[in-house]
Amino acid sequence: MDDPSNSYHISFFKPTTPQAKANRNMVVWLVSIWFIAIFGFQILLKIVEKPTPEPAYLSFLDIWENVSTGNYSESDLYEFGQSTLMVLGKTAVDNEERFVLDQAFSYSVYQLTSDSLRESLIKEIIAFKDIESKIIEISDPAYIKAKKSLSARISPVLQLSNLDVRTNFLPLELTTEGMEELSRKTKENIPIIMEKYLIHNQSFLTDIKFLGFPFHYFYTAVFLLILFVGICLIYCIRTDNINRKLNIAD
Repeated sequence: MDDPSNSYHISFFKPTTPQAKANRNMVVWLVSIWFIAIFGFQILLKIVEKPTPEPAYLSFLDIWENVSTGNYSESDLYEFGQSTLMVLGKTAVDNEERFVLDQAFSYSVYQLTSDSLRESLIKEIIAFKDIESKIIEISDPAYIKAKKSLSARISPVLQLSNLDVRTNFLPLELTTEGMEELSRKTKENIPIIMEKYLIHNQSFLTDIKFLGFPFHYFYTAVFLLILFVGICLIYCIRTDNINRKLNIAD
């Protein structure tokens, strides 16, 4: 004789009724679709992706040997300063890597500044850093004035137009430490840092636009949400159909 208490023992993995079995099979199929849609796409991205450098990285490669050996031209320094500033504009730069980039960027600015103006440049940077360390809010008038003044002085040195967004954070990345000469640490780490932030994995899945969005963004941010809602709707409809077929009333 069966123990009546067993009727209260419900197991998803070992269903004992036709309804439970049908429900389990349906859930397995729907979860499998969801799993493949998420992780299958990520696996496909990994398979078809290839490292693609930004233009700034290609420019850096062209001039780095000259800059690192000291056999640079003025145009080499322009490219070096602008490419390092390009990386500094990225929000996810590690603090230690930012310090190295700041030194490299400041070095290019120092070398591009005429000898007669280098001393005043250092003084202005020190004065700005002093104001920056004391402010409570970035809306401080003295801070804004000093920042604009330093930006207006350095932008022409790097041949940056007033409309270039890099002029907005340019003063923040200047440092007098290691400005006169590239340290060995900086020379060793700059190529690694530039490669890390200026080479990205791309493929036709990231390059194709769909409804105005890169396809991979649309797929993960929009399509997967729609798919999830669709799976929930299918589950509800199929559950009603199963109950109706088995003559089960709610």
